[in-house]
Amino acid sequence: MLKKLLITITASWALLFALSSHANEVKVGEFKVVYNALPSTFLTPEIAKENNIERSRYNGLLNIVVLNKEGKPQPVNISGEGKTLIGNVRKLEFQTIREGDAIYYIAQYPYRNEDDVLFSIKIQSPKQSGEFSFRHTFYTD
Repeated sequence: MLKKLLITITASWALLFALSSHANEVKVGEFKVVYNALPSTFLTPEIAKENNIERSRYNGLLNIVVLNKEGKPQPVNISGEGKTLIGNVRKLEFQTIREGDAIYYIAQYPYRNEDDVLFSIKIQSPKQSGEFSFRHTFYTD
């Protein structure tokens, strides 16, 4: 069940990366963080149901992967929030998905058409902590 979710997310990432000129990644201390935001409608109804994800044209997903210097996924504590241009703030609740050696941090984010959201993400591990932010505009299908 999680494997299907990860395959769908990976396929979604491939599509989104093909449409953009570069992958979304940032350095946070020694970590390389790869991230993306996408509509939950990219998931099939079965995968969304199996993972308790609301599949809706008004629900987005944040997918974050934290890698060490060697490119290996790192277990971390992750938290954050999304803030719209009009000042509405929503706390992000991440779930951790592990598939083999891979670790994904997934959060749902409800939105309306053309919501421009500033995401602020905090990453903590026993050895280091840091934060980053990025802006994303969601569109309804």
